[in-house]
Amino acid sequence: MLSRREFGGGLTAVAAVRRRGTERPPPPPPANEPNLARVLRTKKLRVGGLLGDEPYFYRNPTGRWSGFLVAMASDLAAALGVELAVAETNWAEMVTDLHTGKFDLTYGPSPTAQRAMFADYAAPLFHDTYAMLARKGFAPKSWAEINVPESLVAVDSGSAREEVVQRIAGNTAITGFKTRDEALQAVQSGRADCFVSTVFFALAALNKNPHIGELVVPTPQRRVAVCPAMPYDDDRRFRGVVDAWTEDNRGTGQIQKWILAGLATFGINEGDLPPGLAL
Repeated sequence: MLSRREFGGGLTAVAAVRRRGTERPPPPPPANEPNLARVLRTKKLRVGGLLGDEPYFYRNPTGRWSGFLVAMASDLAAALGVELAVAETNWAEMVTDLHTGKFDLTYGPSPTAQRAMFADYAAPLFHDTYAMLARKGFAPKSWAEINVPESLVAVDSGSAREEVVQRIAGNTAITGFKTRDEALQAVQSGRADCFVSTVFFALAALNKNPHIGELVVPTPQRRVAVCPAMPYDDDRRFRGVVDAWTEDNRGTGQIQKWILAGLATFGINEGDLPPGLAL
């Protein structure tokens, strides 16, 4: 028979176990757990973040993520009543990371039929506009002008930008670099004529280093949808939630506000945007 002291100690131990239990990781997922059920069970929305992709994503020296896509993801997480967890990924592995369940959501790369076989793309948040960072003295007005073998285009190998150049200016002389910074250095030094990117990235890069070159938006404007992507599941409720969140915030102009606020963080004002640019 337990003494009063032993019995009291047992209650204390049980209470301690219960307290520790609140700190334990969530239970293992059931087989074929739907996306929304997983997010609500773990109380986390896991999103892939890209290093050096300002103003979309930025990770400071302390490891804190920001950028206007992070602001959007944070609001979605709040709407779901869960915590946002951003972890590093890259262009080459992003779709694979989704397919293997590393993330619940990513914001890229842009949708194609091939990528859509492995990732479920939701409705577009907005449409980005392709542009180029051109060396001083190189200012083509149209994509057709650079689509000649004499044009030297720098790209970061394996990125979505390399695919874009191959599709819209495939006759150019494309040189791949290991990193985006190396490609930009090639433009700045005159070893390449331009680096194809998006208007937002180009503005942020020029704000950081105005010596790279000049922003050029060739005609006709070529645009790309920025869509949330998620793993496929049979439930589809998570896709429905994300689409509803997007429609709500796009319709009220909130997505545009997040974009402009994110640009302002990097010293870019609305007046700095090229004329006729639609957000």
